[in-house]
Amino acid sequence: MEISGYHLDIEPILQLLKKKRYNTIALQIPEGLKTNASTIADFIKTQTNADIIIIADPCYGACDIPENKLSDLKVDCIVHIGHLIIPHNKTTIPTFFINAEFNRDITEAVTKAIPLLEGKKIGIVTTAQHIHTIQKIQQILQNRGFTPYIGKGDNRIAAEGQILGCNFTAALAIMNKVDSFLLVGSGTFHALGLLLSSKKPVIAADPYTSNVKRTEIEELKKTILKQRYGAIARSKDAEEFGILIGLKQGQQRIQQAYEIKKLLDKKKKKSYFLALELFSPSSLLGFSNIDCFISMGCPRIAIDDYLQYKKPIITPVELKILLDEIQWDDYEFDQFISDK
Repeated sequence: MEISGYHLDIEPILQLLKKKRYNTIALQIPEGLKTNASTIADFIKTQTNADIIIIADPCYGACDIPENKLSDLKVDCIVHIGHLIIPHNKTTIPTFFINAEFNRDITEAVTKAIPLLEGKKIGIVTTAQHIHTIQKIQQILQNRGFTPYIGKGDNRIAAEGQILGCNFTAALAIMNKVDSFLLVGSGTFHALGLLLSSKKPVIAADPYTSNVKRTEIEELKKTILKQRYGAIARSKDAEEFGILIGLKQGQQRIQQAYEIKKLLDKKKKKSYFLALELFSPSSLLGFSNIDCFISMGCPRIAIDDYLQYKKPIITPVELKILLDEIQWDDYEFDQFISDK
């Protein structure tokens, strides 16, 4: 199925949906593809004769499956468009992920990135929308005399070479083999996370615009690290901590939250578990007794939205630095890594 410059490999899932004879299907679509929601819904309904419920809430990724909200609607399954992940926890409602493959040629973007690559051993990573192009990226680099490497991520990662905004294990698996990384994808957050996680040069090639970035990412890293150091410094006298536990199904790190509380107890600090689905400054305004919040949710919350919060909000890694469990030189990007 073709929509707005993307190919949806929907046929295998449709065959399964028809075989299961589902009566009610929830359809979850990321913001950038919601203009196609009715087209996709009509197509699925025509093929399955099921009732389709389109989820209108914002979708923040494959971790954001709202099964707890759908149980009362007698939904038989969820069809999630545009992200790929292997669920960390077993879903109570059957959930099917259909990737949206961007169908523009990536040759120009990759070719423009070549002069910026450092060394000859290059790690290739990309996001779900471009994962189908990874063999072509590999071939382009080989034709230019490079030795490309593609890593296998942990049990949350659906395809080799794929990275998520909270999981860079496919890159870390080959980190010691490569001189630098080529990231094919848009935006800066994935590139920043990769740079902070691997500590290797990162060149980002955007297939949508064919723009290539390296210096901008390195400058952004410096800015973010200064900000994170400031967040830790602001928390040095904190006595009461709020441990923020995300209610989104794919962001629940409850075991790690208990480990964090145990560490705070050991340091004679008071702490409270605070559960919330949507992390926002307004949700935390009433907790005036809390000196510092520790986000167990998406790593982007502490980094992207930091300036919006009146109280410091830090990651579990940053808490360990604050409590002198590790040194600043050991700083790591917060990730959701499978323990299986």
